[in-house]
Amino acid sequence: MNNAEERRKILKEKLLESIDYSRESSDEEIRELIDEMLVREGREKPLSLSERSRLRRELFHAVRKLDVLQELVDDPQITEIMINGPNKIFIEQNGRLIESELRFDSEEKLQNVIQLIVSDCNRTVNEASPIVDARLANGARVNVVLNPVALNGPIVTIRRFPNKPITMEDLVSFGSITEEVCEWLSRLVRAKYNIFISGGTGSGKTTFLNALSNYIPGEERIITIEDSAELQIRNIRNLVRMETRNANVEGCREITVRDLIKTSLRMRPDRIIVGEVRGGEAFDMMQCLNTGHDGSMSTGHANSSRDMLSRLENMILMGIEIPLEAIRQQIASGIDIIVHLGRLRDKTRKVLEIAEVRGFEKGEIVLSPLYRFEEEGETGGGKILGTLRKKGELAYVEKLQTAGLC
Repeated sequence: MNNAEERRKILKEKLLESIDYSRESSDEEIRELIDEMLVREGREKPLSLSERSRLRRELFHAVRKLDVLQELVDDPQITEIMINGPNKIFIEQNGRLIESELRFDSEEKLQNVIQLIVSDCNRTVNEASPIVDARLANGARVNVVLNPVALNGPIVTIRRFPNKPITMEDLVSFGSITEEVCEWLSRLVRAKYNIFISGGTGSGKTTFLNALSNYIPGEERIITIEDSAELQIRNIRNLVRMETRNANVEGCREITVRDLIKTSLRMRPDRIIVGEVRGGEAFDMMQCLNTGHDGSMSTGHANSSRDMLSRLENMILMGIEIPLEAIRQQIASGIDIIVHLGRLRDKTRKVLEIAEVRGFEKGEIVLSPLYRFEEEGETGGGKILGTLRKKGELAYVEKLQTAGLC
């Protein structure tokens, strides 16, 4: 620990000792205490203006916010924060993974910050239940893993989303999708095609789902279901947002995605959007798609469009025992379009494939590619060049015709 870190730690301890815990102190009172302490500290050992400003900010964050994490959470250039115990913090910034110089004073302080995060969204994490998903006030996704699962100290992963939700127009400007495909997808959404978005970790599935949802007509009633609320749908007035709940020590039972999908069917939705399908709820999602809730959307982890179908089969089998052929028929009749996303070696995110589910024949789901990303080379700086090329025509056009969008 260097001299600056030692000084900050001592000042933090003095600040905590000086707070009156018999009543609730306001933020302004905390700031006044910090200012008084820094004035006294400056008399003993002079502080430059920049040092005073930095200490004032860090001490306030330590008491009122997320300690050393706060400045990382507030930095719009940082998209991911990875904490591997109190002494190792990594960040993803502009697509690059780098180690931060910031450290927690102790494992106890890191544990306190974790409990602050999870309690703010009514979650519990401890040795008995050591894994939890949560979110920050700014909508950032948080995953926490504690001992005995985490062997080297608490693990926290924070994925930060932009303050202003990314639109399809933004994705066009980033080169993630072409304007032609963007306009085509907008017609499919308005015509109520059921769309499933697949991709690997960090490929941008939630971002794409959020952007795609902006094409939903504003007069519809939409229900969103998520493990941890991340979607930022802005143009829908009749919007119902629901989030799962873990069981807790007070005896409150777990509320799962499956529970919420079943409940949502009684709420007269025009469309249901499930943030991510991970397990047995895939069966309920397929039931939803096959019972008149056209235009619904969801995401899932997969390596390709075809792999997404296989994963859905396995997920449905986790939740109910029915013949594989019946499962495949459910999927084939429920999903119209699969949009597969990927993260290329230059760290850019692209739409890699759009495929149409054309039905069920000879025991197999028929999948036909409509668009596929093709590489055309690299720039001197390693940026991948390529475009989304058309590979086929949409066969099922009845929904477009019914909506007058053909």
